Amino acid sequence: MPHFTKRYRLAVLLALVSVLALVLVGRRLNATKRGGQEPAEPFRIAGNFYYVGANDVSAFLITGPEGHVVLDGGYPSTAPMIMASIEKLGFAIRDIKVLLNSEPHPDHAGGLVVLQQASGAELWASEASADVIASSGDDPAMALPVRALMRIGVLGYPAARVDHRFNDGDTIRVGPLAFIAHVTGGHTRGCTSWSFPVRDGDRVLNVVSACDLGMLRGTRYPEERTDLERSFRVLRGLPADIWVTCHARWWGRYRKFVASATAKDPVELFIDPEGYRAYIDSAEARFRRDVLH
Repeated sequence: MPHFTKRYRLAVLLALVSVLALVLVGRRLNATKRGGQEPAEPFRIAGNFYYVGANDVSAFLITGPEGHVVLDGGYPSTAPMIMASIEKLGFAIRDIKVLLNSEPHPDHAGGLVVLQQASGAELWASEASADVIASSGDDPAMALPVRALMRIGVLGYPAARVDHRFNDGDTIRVGPLAFIAHVTGGHTRGCTSWSFPVRDGDRVLNVVSACDLGMLRGTRYPEERTDLERSFRVLRGLPADIWVTCHARWWGRYRKFVASATAKDPVELFIDPEGYRAYIDSAEARFRRDVLH
């Protein structure tokens, strides 16, 4: 039988205590993580379409007579910013009936459970994203060390209840509001872009919320490159007057917001089909060069 010295037992005990402390500290830091996000002034983009996200991590509110829709939830600790922005615009959290998601990473899905609990809204997600959201961000496509950190709570987020799963091409309706889901995989397997019309005065504008098109370090699945090839084609085929995406800096939130404040027609600043095409072209160029996020 092996003989363990007092010094050896003490070293093992200290190692175990250190690991436990790191896990507990990691969980605490993860629970309060904001990813550098700060509150941003909410504003109307066009018609019943509003920005309610943080300074970079996007979130959107689409209002309707039979209930409102929120697209993306930020981090768990930034979801209160979203709720404060919705209330600042004069809308009630309890009137949110549906939550939609673009991708299941912590900066876009982490706050969904907070919004869900505050509003009672039903959450819709793609088949692949639903499994990740319901398991606190544990994505099978991620590298094993990252998945391990997810499972012990150092990474990840509180699991949300996924009420409905949709397929590519499905339409989610809330009264007169209609959102078409386009599963544009690659960044994640279930990454979802959304298209929907917005009436602004006497004009109807086509809006596209495009999912992230970048390949991510530490994430791989067999169909990743094939999915991205398809995603470029799908997004190029969607008519887009106004376009947004999950990170505000990519679609020019601040620049467009500031310019709209003094514009004769503020909505014109957000009508940007050229920017939409440039976003896709730039993503495809990075893909061809194997550039990773």
